[in-house]
Amino acid sequence: MVLAAAASDPYRLVRMLIALAAPPSAINVDVDLTFVVQLVLFVGLTLILKPILFDPMLKLFEEREKRIEGAKVQARHIDEKSASALAKYESEMAKARATANAERDLLRAEGVKQEQEILATVRAATTKTLDEGRRAAQAEAEKVRAVLKGESAAMARDLAGRVLGREVQS
Repeated sequence: MVLAAAASDPYRLVRMLIALAAPPSAINVDVDLTFVVQLVLFVGLTLILKPILFDPMLKLFEEREKRIEGAKVQARHIDEKSASALAKYESEMAKARATANAERDLLRAEGVKQEQEILATVRAATTKTLDEGRRAAQAEAEKVRAVLKGESAAMARDLAGRVLGREVQS
């Protein structure tokens, strides 16, 4: 739109280009009564708000920072304390495991020893019972043989008599 207006008036285009190429002009600030009123209001508000708002807020920020640092120090202390407690716990558990393993091995050895003693006693009793049974069986067999030896002649005569059908004399 500006170019269309400048195309219709070539001098206008030249003036616009000269205005763009010209060095910037200085800023003029008029110090009048409104500037003074604004400056007084700014200083007054700063003086009033500093003790009422800014100082308490700065104290609050400072206190918060102190508490955060204190909490961090306390957390580090608790962390160190818990790490040492964990190390102590683990060492005590290792000692307790070692003691329990030694006690378990001792009890196991005692159990094996008792087992061997009981097995030896049972084997001895079994061997004794078997030996007594063999002796009793042999003694009984000897008795039966002696009785049969005495009766064998009579039985043989009786059997021969039955087979032959007549009585046999010896």
